[in-house]
Amino acid sequence: MDATGWLWQTLLVGLLAARLAYVLQWQQAYFRDPLAILDIRDGGWDVAIGGAAAFLHASAVARRRPQAKRPLMAAGIVTAAIGTIGTIALAFWPGQPTMRVPALDLQALDGRSVDLQEFAGSPLVVNLWATWCGPCRREMPVLQRAQADHPAVRFVFVNQGETAMQVEGFLRAEKLVLDNVLLDPRHEAGKVFGRLALPTTLFFDSRGRLVSSRIGELSDATLAQRLRQQAAAQERHLLPTANGPDKALRDPEQDGAAFGERR
Repeated sequence: MDATGWLWQTLLVGLLAARLAYVLQWQQAYFRDPLAILDIRDGGWDVAIGGAAAFLHASAVARRRPQAKRPLMAAGIVTAAIGTIGTIALAFWPGQPTMRVPALDLQALDGRSVDLQEFAGSPLVVNLWATWCGPCRREMPVLQRAQADHPAVRFVFVNQGETAMQVEGFLRAEKLVLDNVLLDPRHEAGKVFGRLALPTTLFFDSRGRLVSSRIGELSDATLAQRLRQQAAAQERHLLPTANGPDKALRDPEQDGAAFGERR
């Protein structure tokens, strides 16, 4: 095998290790649907473990085959560096501190007008979806289970551009029982959030601040991971500080303009 072949092998080892490490971390969620382990569209990877595995594999091959040492070691070092930097960046990245639950006029299935800000005050998950979107349809049972399992978190399903008849027909056909299904006939939510791809899921803390977001399909495992991140952010906001608990709960930007003001 030439150097290119060993490089591809190293990449494969890194990807397999990253996936397996992630599956082990969230094995309880994957045990609900073992076939989901093979569906890498959920974005479940442990980048640091994958980078380390690729580096170790490259080192082992380089010792056995000196002619492949230089390209393999270079590839291993780059892969490990990317994994390490990516993990550190995700851990310390401050996110988008000014992005908040916007004032957004939506419609309930019975025709009532509903402002998205009505759901602020509790941890909030906003899912942008459509009935014609394959990944949206596949992740709906996952979101339905999460809504039932996490009563303290409010889930809002904002359909993009379809009618109440279309949405109700889909829910009946798929036997889905979801709370807070809303209509966004003009696709305003995608414009306000700056995320036009579907599905998109956004996670807010009880102060209405964006914690994380996911563009693409969610599995039980990747949704559980995001909900844990949301809970951790919630706990950090509620921790008392040296200035007292009132300071800990105060939003430093409460006097500023909120993201996505009503149009």
